[in-house]
Amino acid sequence: MRLLNYRHDDQLRHGRLDGDEVVELGSGDLTLRIAEYSDSIPRGGRRVPIVDVEILAPLLTPPKVLAAAANYQDHVREGGGEPLDKSRLVPRLFLKPTTSITGPGADVAIPDLTQQLDWEAELAVVIGRGGKDIAGDDALTHVFGYTCANDISARSMDYGFERDASDAVDYFDWLAGKWGDAFAPIGPWISTADEVGDPQRLQITFDLNGDRYQDGSSADMIFTVAELVAHASRLCTLLPGDILLTGTPSGVGLASGRLLRPGDRMTVAISGIGELTNQVV
Repeated sequence: MRLLNYRHDDQLRHGRLDGDEVVELGSGDLTLRIAEYSDSIPRGGRRVPIVDVEILAPLLTPPKVLAAAANYQDHVREGGGEPLDKSRLVPRLFLKPTTSITGPGADVAIPDLTQQLDWEAELAVVIGRGGKDIAGDDALTHVFGYTCANDISARSMDYGFERDASDAVDYFDWLAGKWGDAFAPIGPWISTADEVGDPQRLQITFDLNGDRYQDGSSADMIFTVAELVAHASRLCTLLPGDILLTGTPSGVGLASGRLLRPGDRMTVAISGIGELTNQVV
């Protein structure tokens, strides 16, 4: 099943996709119903042609947005790093603000703080049943579904004055480069876990103005979805509606020198889920 937020007749609603129609499930943000719908999704009511609605981010107010860094070996290598030894690592998780969430078709603005804006096509996990210290073998039972995500990243930060160089400056610039408004487009809908099946068998692609830059597989993750969910739950309590971005395969702009420019059209596509398109302004 595919669930989405949409606007119709100037009202925020959520529903399920059925062919070329949206079946209304209720009013308001889907985020608020994730816990309930983890047990049972209603059949719904009136139908509206999908062409008559504005599709929004499938979760507008997630409790938190977690993201995994350096979770594909080929992405680590393209950035100049050495291959990672999983046996000596834990997942590298960070947070993005909920203000970074935006939906399909929304503009992504290049902020004044950077001239080096980049893309990262990613599989996003939506938590259905919350929990703490979730066992790896049980982790996927806590997953409600999956959606496409683009972890927009500023590769440099310019605050208007010269700063001393240090590892700390580099790290916090990298982290702040993940925080911009609209730096986490997600959508166009959530494909439920039963529809997606094995999350480690998905093709992930990224096209820029119709040209293919990323073409990877979730099979190549260093840490699987289950391992990421379990580890995240050791660090903090996971809540229904939490989003977990799982890392990006190789092919980001920084590696080729082709960074984002106004007018660029970005499309993330994941097999079994759909396509997420946004324009840079």
